Amino acid sequence: MKTVNTKKAPDAIGPYSQAVIHNGLVYTSGQIPIDPQTGNLHGTDIETQTEQVMNNLSHVLKACGSDLSQVIKTTCFIRDMNDFAKFNEVYSRYITQKPARSCVAVKELPKQALVEVEVVAKETE
Repeated sequence: MKTVNTKKAPDAIGPYSQAVIHNGLVYTSGQIPIDPQTGNLHGTDIETQTEQVMNNLSHVLKACGSDLSQVIKTTCFIRDMNDFAKFNEVYSRYITQKPARSCVAVKELPKQALVEVEVVAKETE
């Protein structure tokens, strides 16, 4: 098992890694819309925050020798199910191959984020 961290995505805000690679699979920790350069939440609406989350995931996967086209499962957390369609609109621009997915509404996310996404992907390198 190998842990991976990149400065191009936000540092973990707890006792965990950005991702772990095991047996050719990449397991990312959930990414929230933190700008890795400032350490602050990026955006106040679901679309802007989802863009930041997907960019963060892209950087984590790249550091693992993978990319968003290799995603086989996503787990998505949103604070308001009324944002589901707007979330899907942004998400589907980044993940086009329609992997397995769960998407649930949650009461609260770290730093009052509106969205968090984690993925399982194939390692390509």
